[in-house]
Amino acid sequence: MVDVHSISTHCTRTEFVGIAVLDTIGLVISGIDETLLEKMNIGKKYRALGLLSSRTGAAGQLTAMDDALKATNTELLSFDLPRDTKGWGGHGNYIVIGGQDVSDVRHAIEVALELTNRNAGEVYISESGHLEFAYSANAGEVLVKAFGAKPGQAFGFFAGSPAAIGLVMSDHAMKAADVEIISYMTPSIGTSHSNEVILAISGDASAVKAAVLEARQVGLELLIAMGTYPEIPGTPYL
Repeated sequence: MVDVHSISTHCTRTEFVGIAVLDTIGLVISGIDETLLEKMNIGKKYRALGLLSSRTGAAGQLTAMDDALKATNTELLSFDLPRDTKGWGGHGNYIVIGGQDVSDVRHAIEVALELTNRNAGEVYISESGHLEFAYSANAGEVLVKAFGAKPGQAFGFFAGSPAAIGLVMSDHAMKAADVEIISYMTPSIGTSHSNEVILAISGDASAVKAAVLEARQVGLELLIAMGTYPEIPGTPYL
């Protein structure tokens, strides 16, 4: 029997890269078992896999990974938005990247963890619900595959829970700026049945940011009206 109390909180396993806010962990597997790799249906052999997984949030981690891939010779293999948020109304994430250079994959995970800490400044969580926002001036591979973003264009994301808040946010955002909807998710469409409405948008950088800021203002007013002020696991950056 393993004595869990005897295991140090400082992990020395070679797979461990680090952690970030929102219960995010970064790991690297070097020389993954070939039979396991085959079951993952990746379709290509990689010397190393990088993993980023969290209990809460997705857009912040996906945007962080998008920037990390731009800085390294790695590529996105898969992603999931599992229903989680530690029992609240939303989702977590599970991202897998691959590369031939172990150090390059590890660096990508390090960058993603660092940027996740920054991006978490646009996650607002209360006992009543949560809001999440993300923005990128230059959408890359991860955001294209995850949300249908247009390569090189500005990308915006906002999620509201309970789901009704998300829809009102989306309506105000679309009326506030000339942007294009690239992804619309509801509890039954694309969110693992989580209690939220999500909108991802594309367009001119200033218009996309204006739409996201409008959604944030409306969402905060409605969430606070439910009786509790949200906590922010970082510093707002938009």
